[in-house]
Parts: sequence; structure tokens; C-alpha cells
Amino acid sequence: MPIRWRLTLFIALAIGAILLLLGLTLFFLLRDALLSNVEDTARGRALSAAQSIRSGEELSGDDVEELTLDGVFVIVRDGRGGILNETVNLETQDGNRDTVWRRALASGEAASGTAQLSRQAPDYVYAVPVESPGGHTRVVEAGKSYESAREAIGAVETVLAAGIGAALLLSIGGAYLLARAALKPVDAVTSAAREMGGDDLSKRLPVANPRDEIGRLATTINALLSRLEAAFARREEALARQRRFAADASHELRTPLTSISGHARMLDEWALEEDPERAKRSVGAIRHEADRMRDLVESLLALTRGDEGAPMDVGRHDLAAVAEEAAQAAQAAADGKVSVEYDRPEREVVATFDRGRVLQVASILLDNAMKYTPEGGRVTMKVGERDGWAALSVSDTGVGIPEDQLPLVFERFRRVDAARTEAGAGLGLSIARQLAEAHEGFLEAESTPGKGSTFTLLLPKKPRPREET
Repeated sequence: MPIRWRLTLFIALAIGAILLLLGLTLFFLLRDALLSNVEDTARGRALSAAQSIRSGEELSGDDVEELTLDGVFVIVRDGRGGILNETVNLETQDGNRDTVWRRALASGEAASGTAQLSRQAPDYVYAVPVESPGGHTRVVEAGKSYESAREAIGAVETVLAAGIGAALLLSIGGAYLLARAALKPVDAVTSAAREMGGDDLSKRLPVANPRDEIGRLATTINALLSRLEAAFARREEALARQRRFAADASHELRTPLTSISGHARMLDEWALEEDPERAKRSVGAIRHEADRMRDLVESLLALTRGDEGAPMDVGRHDLAAVAEEAAQAAQAAADGKVSVEYDRPEREVVATFDRGRVLQVASILLDNAMKYTPEGGRVTMKVGERDGWAALSVSDTGVGIPEDQLPLVFERFRRVDAARTEAGAGLGLSIARQLAEAHEGFLEAESTPGKGSTFTLLLPKKPRPREET
């Protein structure tokens, strides 16, 4: 059964039960009130007549008229049950007049009950024994028919039944309309969800009222769709980068492989026998291309380990000491062709990082600066603090990078200048940036064409809370 009809049925049953309970309660209260009114009226008239007899007064016409108002009849009997006085609206039925007054006379106390005395029987009768001033025993009976009360009860019963039935029908209609209005946003959400496809996550569910349960559900689903859309976008971007990376890696590997294959074929066909000097140069070229391939493969492995989130040995280290070690190695490799200078700070610059990885970043930045600095140029390394970060910068006096190409220098296999196409595969700065980001740090680049470039590594001085990381 649909939720709409289940809600309608539930609400109608609940309202129907409440109406029935209220109707029965009201009916019984009104019935008791009407019947009690008949009995109280008869009892009051009997006591009033008994008081008159006890005081020695005779029931005059005015007294009888007053006592018989509202359809009440009065009977006065002697000690043997003989009728001494009775009202004019009472029909004589001797066979039905021997119940209540006999009990009152026998017990000497007032008695009440039901009898068939009037034309509108059954009647409520109240009998009171009384002693007259002359010492005679009398019994006063006053009665009233239940007919008028029962007619009123029947009318109330009819009105209540009709009212409860009408209210129940109205409640069913109202419950259906209420359920339809409440579930209308669900229909809208269902229609919108049905129109969504797996290839298009840009659509969102309609939110009629963001404060109710359905609105909050639609808002939550929309947020989930946004996250899924972002995740799919990142996935597509990652796949595109992966495809581009594979293509670039294949291209970079194809060049040395082609060179090695050419030299090997030359050696095999004629160089070993006909031109030993040429064969020697070919062997050197093969070794050079093999070293180049090894460096490329190691760089690719380093990038892969970074993408997979390889664990790091993070601790508190002096960044100045790491920079000095990298500078000394670079000075030895430069062999005087390029001046490598290290400006040591006056005090330690302690930060949180993996010493081996940061040493690798510093070496990459120095090697990159020396490659693109002409002979006789200068490479300078500095360590300091900047806005709460530990900073390591490497500046050179090389050819520089055009402004429009500067944001691309960290892309994999990206070499943005024709002067830079001779050396390397374009992975060094990508590895350096990857390692910087693994430390929750940054790698920045500034350059002026013809004057040189500056690359700055920023590392957090204090470890971040686990929640932030």
C-alpha cells in the first residue's frame, strides 16, 4: 500500500477513535444528566408534598398545580394503600400501583423505583412515608415519565452519530489531502532523481522546504551528489594526467631506446671490425643513454611512491644543516663551472620534516639551478624564516623563465624553454613539489627572463594537529 494511503488510513483511524471516544463520553454524560433530572424532579415534588402533609396543610388546587408542573404526578395514600388524593393527569391502573409505596410503608423510609403509572410509562416513582398531625400514616408518591428524557437522549444519539460520521468522512478527506501535500516534495524528488543519469551529475534535487525532514534529506543528497561530481571530476582529471604521464614517459623512454638501438645495430653490422674508434664512441653513447634511462626510471619511481603516499620519517631537524650538506655536494658537482654559494643563517632554523626527503628537494633545486645557469654564473642558497614558516631558497643567474610559462614549471615532463630541452626529462621540479606537499608545505617559483630564477621551499615549523593533517 502506498505511503499516502497508509498515512490517510492511520490519521483517519486515529481521528475516528478520538471522535468515537468523545462521542460516547458526551452521550453517557448527557443521558445520565437527563435521567437524573427526571429523578431529581420527582424526588423534590414528593418531599415537598410530604412536608405539606406533615405540617397539617391540605393540598389545595394551587399546590397541586405547582406540584404537577413538568409532567409530574402525585398520589397520596393512607396506611392501607387507599388513594386519598391524586393528580388529574394520572390514569387509574390498580394493578401497577403496589410496588414502590408498599416498600416505603413497610420500611418506614423513602423508596424509589420504576412503575407503569402514567400513559407515558415507564415512570420514575419516589414514595415518602409521613405521619400527619392527627397520627395517621400517609404515603406520598411523586413520579415522572422517562419518555421526554428518552426522546432527548434519542435526539442526542442521532446528532452525535451523524456528527461523528460526517467528521470521520471529513477527516479521511483532510488526511488524504494532508498526506498528498506532505508527500508532494517526495514525488518531485523522485521525478528529478529519475531524470538523472550516470554521465551527468550536475543536476540537483528540488528542495521545497529545507527545514523539514524531506528538505533536509534532499539537501543531504544534493551535497552527496556534489561530492560525487567533484570526485568524478578529480577521477577524470587523474585519468587524464595518468594518460598524459604515460604518453610523456613513453616519449622520453623512446628517445634513448632509439639511440641505443641505432648504436647497437651499427656495432653489430660494421663498426666493431671496420672502425674501432667509432665503435668506442658508440659504446660511450650507449652507456650515456642507459644512464639517462636509469635516471628517468628512478624519477618515475620517486613520483609513483609519492603518488601512493610512501611513509616518511618525520622529525625535528635543523633546515640550515640540511641546506649546507646539499650545497657542499652541489659545489663538488659544479667543479668550478658555476659558483655555488651558501648563506648560512646566524642561528638554527628548526622545522618538522623528513630529513632525507628535504635533502632531496634541496639537491633537485640546486641541480636545476646549475643546469640552466651559464658557465661563470652564480647559484645562491639561503635558509631563514618567513611568516612562521621555515624557508629554503635557491637563486640562480640563469636564463630565467617567461612569465606565462612560470606556472607550468612544476608539471611533469614540462620544459617550457627551448634552452632547457637539452637536459633532463622535466621531472625534477615535479618531484620537489610533490615532496613539499607531502610535508604540508609549498614550493614557489619566481623568475625574470635573462636575469635568473628563485625557487623557495616553505615547511611548517611546528607539526600540525592530527585533525588538520
